[in-house]
Amino acid sequence: DTRVRGWFLLDSYLPTFFLTGAYLLCIWLGNKLMRNRPPFSLRAHLIVYNLGITLLSLYMLIELILATWEGGYNLQCQNLHSAGEADIRVAKVLWWYYFSKVIEFMDTIFFVLRKKTSQITFLHVYHHATMFNIWWCVLNWIPCGQSFFGPTLNSFIHVLMYSYYGLSVIPSMRKYLWWKKYLTQAQLIQFLLTIVHTLSAAVKPCGFPFGCLMFQSSYMATLVILFINFYIKTYKKAPSRTAVKETPVTTEIKNGFHKDYFAAANGFLNDKKAQ
Repeated sequence: DTRVRGWFLLDSYLPTFFLTGAYLLCIWLGNKLMRNRPPFSLRAHLIVYNLGITLLSLYMLIELILATWEGGYNLQCQNLHSAGEADIRVAKVLWWYYFSKVIEFMDTIFFVLRKKTSQITFLHVYHHATMFNIWWCVLNWIPCGQSFFGPTLNSFIHVLMYSYYGLSVIPSMRKYLWWKKYLTQAQLIQFLLTIVHTLSAAVKPCGFPFGCLMFQSSYMATLVILFINFYIKTYKKAPSRTAVKETPVTTEIKNGFHKDYFAAANGFLNDKKAQ
């Protein structure tokens, strides 16, 4: 798309490719280097980082709503060229959305430095690595129009999610963080709504590229499958009889979770060992 020609990181795919490669290399090398070292706390860094991502997500949410309202965007299907300056405004926000995906690589780097290897799942790495690359393609070929919907929903979810992560860093706030399960449910609803919105443009076309609609729907379907698998393993797995017998009668239960097993976001454990 000629409207994004010359924008930072967009003219060549190589920077995006190499940054993704560096991200994967940091995970592999970082885990090896941290194997015999004590974990870093990074509490202050995490507070600043999560606050920053929360504010950036809030900005993108508000700006996308205002820009699409100004352009009179059609919710069912919006093409790439009919809104004039509003399309450029949307594209500028979506560039920040693309760039935020490389910033969010730090989610994983913090896990590595804090030796929270159990948090570095296939879902986690797959989602972070693919989103950055997919959005390079989106910005180069379909930087506005129908592309606005997913980032708008995702920015809203990230406001909630990174607020949760930031609060989980503060020990006195962890007892109020009972809503992690509902964040995962909200993420699943987000993916399903994005699929419905994407396919609506295929059912009643408006000139938005059909192949892009099919790709986005397929990719979102992979996230739905992976998130459902994560949800079942995390929240629906029944404790074994051995685990029940070994749990002391005096165990304190908070918000439906045994306190020794409740993992707050960004890897913090709400138990005596972590404190």
